[in-house]
Amino acid sequence: MHFGALGKMLVGNILTTASIRFPDNEAFFCSGTRRRFTFRQTNDRCNRLANALVALGYAKGDVIAFLSTNRVEVVETYFALAKTGIVGIPLNYRLAANEIVELMRSMGAKGMIFEERFESVAHHVMTELPEVRQYIRIGGDSTAKGLRYESLLEQSRGDEPDAAVEESDPYYFNLTSGTTGLPKSYVLTQFNNSSAILPFMHAFDLSRQDTVMTVFPIFGRVGFGWVVGSVLYGVKNVLANFEPTDTLRLIEQERVTIVNLVATMAAMLLLNETLPKRDLSSLRATVFAGSMLPAPIREQTMARICPSLYEYYGMQETGALVVSTPEDRAQRPDSVGRAIMFAEIRIVTPDGKAAKANEIGEIVGRAPYSTTAYYENPGKTAETFRSGWLHTGDLGRTDEDGYLFICGRLKDMIITGGQNVHSAEVEEAILSFPGVADCAVVGLPDDLWGERVTAIVVRKQDVEINADALRQFCRQRLAGFKTPKDIHLRDKPLPRTPTGKLQKFLLVEEYGPQRATG
Repeated sequence: MHFGALGKMLVGNILTTASIRFPDNEAFFCSGTRRRFTFRQTNDRCNRLANALVALGYAKGDVIAFLSTNRVEVVETYFALAKTGIVGIPLNYRLAANEIVELMRSMGAKGMIFEERFESVAHHVMTELPEVRQYIRIGGDSTAKGLRYESLLEQSRGDEPDAAVEESDPYYFNLTSGTTGLPKSYVLTQFNNSSAILPFMHAFDLSRQDTVMTVFPIFGRVGFGWVVGSVLYGVKNVLANFEPTDTLRLIEQERVTIVNLVATMAAMLLLNETLPKRDLSSLRATVFAGSMLPAPIREQTMARICPSLYEYYGMQETGALVVSTPEDRAQRPDSVGRAIMFAEIRIVTPDGKAAKANEIGEIVGRAPYSTTAYYENPGKTAETFRSGWLHTGDLGRTDEDGYLFICGRLKDMIITGGQNVHSAEVEEAILSFPGVADCAVVGLPDDLWGERVTAIVVRKQDVEINADALRQFCRQRLAGFKTPKDIHLRDKPLPRTPTGKLQKFLLVEEYGPQRATG
């Protein structure tokens, strides 16, 4: 006899249910456009968009890319796709136009929804991808190219779409590092997303008394997670694009109780001249993820912004695995916490065996909301997903009570301002610059960004290189956050092993902050 379940865990149902349970409660304040929406209005608008997309000829399994900052239309797009089975590509607006074109081409996008501020990017896509048949523009002049978003909604029906969506259906492509390479792309299913929200929000003690603020970009899994979480609990979510003065003003104005930040955001808030003038007494918690949280920023945040601080660890592929609560922080200040509901973590040694308490090894993890493969990349999949666990590439240890401590990274990746940068991609760009003989890109500690993308460049013999010209060269080929903030020019070779392997740890020692005191 087969046992199962009659119902389904679907993302679209979360909003549908909220519109029934909390119809007239405020769901979203779109701070950039000064508009407010109830749960009933939000669900109606999502249904209208969903039905409009179907009327345009899109069906379950078709792919639509969308490019927008944190405003209500990106929320509506996510939920409209969830209700139809159309697969989304939430695009990182920090990427270069060529990178966006490559992503859309690789994943077979047939349509694009874009905010008017990105019209030049959309025009580039129009030129390069004739297979994209429709462009839907959010805002802007009515004479501009593309279908008008609001017009589509006005002409469409607000009833629930009639689509046979399953838990196992692909929902959207997620990008682990904001680069074009397919190894960094994977599909999240309806189940991956719907199963993640309750454990995620439960770990931060979210309740019906909260008011959430989302300043994490909603194109990423974290930002969208807070959107779905606020809908699940029926509470207001203040949507904003992070800017220090505006963020502080909105916390006070909207009586925000909880906000997710990265260390760079907190550092900017702490430096902002309006901070002492703001009433932040509504805040019951700040939540941190995305990059290393230096102790000075952590302590200053608790002293000057909010004394109650949460931190969590996980990968985009896994979702949150461990959380450090304020109570955990009092017990283990330097730990990122313990495993949350349904999540598992282990530390494994290089021979694949379970590490002992306080023994350093690679962190592996899994949860029902974790993905299981990379998109069209079996090699990367086999490397990362082994024996039922996702190998993070991070080094860590757990103590006798299950607290996790991060000890470094196996992967050659830099995390700057919460954005992941693969050194190899930056190195490839630099090596194509005239006069460069060799280079290495490393992340050096930075109080504001967590890590600074730093390039050490070896010049060819008798060739002069202008660092500013090289930086501009990189900026034309890479997203801004990948462009090196520091460039060190040298004539001597980079340190390598006899087999040619680059010894980056020696460069970190040579160019790191300790050299200023030594």
